[in-house]
Amino acid sequence: MYSVEARNIDAVVASYGPSTKMSAIVGGQTSTKAPEIEAFERHLPSDVEIVSCHSLHGPGVNPKGQPLVIIPHRAKESSVKLVERILGCLESKFVPLSAEKHDRITADTQAVTHAAFLSMGTAWQANNQFPWEIPRYLGGIENVKINLTLRIYSNKWHVYAGLAILNPSARAQIRQYAESVTELYKLMLGGDRKELRDRIYAARAAVFGKREGDEREELLLEDELLDRFSLGDKPAQRVRNNHLSLLSIVDCWWKLGIVPYDHMICSTPLFRLWLGITEYVYRNEELLEECIETAIDDQSFRADDLEFCFAARDWSERVSLGHMDAYREKFEKIQKYFEPRFPEATKLGNEMIRTIEENLTSRKQA
Repeated sequence: MYSVEARNIDAVVASYGPSTKMSAIVGGQTSTKAPEIEAFERHLPSDVEIVSCHSLHGPGVNPKGQPLVIIPHRAKESSVKLVERILGCLESKFVPLSAEKHDRITADTQAVTHAAFLSMGTAWQANNQFPWEIPRYLGGIENVKINLTLRIYSNKWHVYAGLAILNPSARAQIRQYAESVTELYKLMLGGDRKELRDRIYAARAAVFGKREGDEREELLLEDELLDRFSLGDKPAQRVRNNHLSLLSIVDCWWKLGIVPYDHMICSTPLFRLWLGITEYVYRNEELLEECIETAIDDQSFRADDLEFCFAARDWSERVSLGHMDAYREKFEKIQKYFEPRFPEATKLGNEMIRTIEENLTSRKQA
């Protein structure tokens, strides 16, 4: 089993692959399968079978019931069953996919949301802000945005760089996200209420519209749960926000023809949180209209949104150029800024994920 960074997989397999035991079963755990499978095909003996895997959840999450992708790239059925028996101790839910399908689904469920939360952290750092100290960033879905941003920055940079830079689908999606942020922000600045509203509702219909056989009735997230997990004191009165970051996620999905509900079989707790907070805004028409009114009439977030726009475009540029070192330099700079709050944020984030998962499970059983 090769458990190495995607950017190093070719060099590592080139060093050790040719001496693989005859008729062995080889796999890898990289988050981007294209370079991994390419390395296996290039450097492994032809008699070696290839059954790769990838646990889609992150560290600190109980693997029981979580999706674990099995990729039987070059193997007998009996070898695939052996791998499943070995991995069965994790009690995860096996999802058989091809390497190509895995990379597409991983991009669809993670690339855009990673870009959004990376950009949030970058904008806060650029403004010298700690959002949990600012009342307008506390309460409700603001708590989720802060906790998810800190959760991402508390991890290793290469986890996100590998997906963003080495996955072709992810690169295109991150570029579109930056374009969505920029175009929506220009509509806000120009006061184009009708065009902004029409675009937001078109994205809403494409991503959250009802389809045949659709059983989505309840929201994934609820107010009481959202308010419970805060790094700061909840303000007496909720502050309105245009939620440019979330509007841009759904706009990007719409532009790329992505319907995240199509990938629920591969959904992780974090993916359900990401989807949940966008759903929370878009399936609440009163809140969605409030976002539009705030975007046009309220300038409180204009400076913050400008930095967010810069951040989204800069992340997209670094990814498009394929600069791992540039990605790392920027990531670790923001990471250092937020580092003092990681222990508390990680603890609170784990509790938030666990509570929301338990709530979703109980609702399914009811």
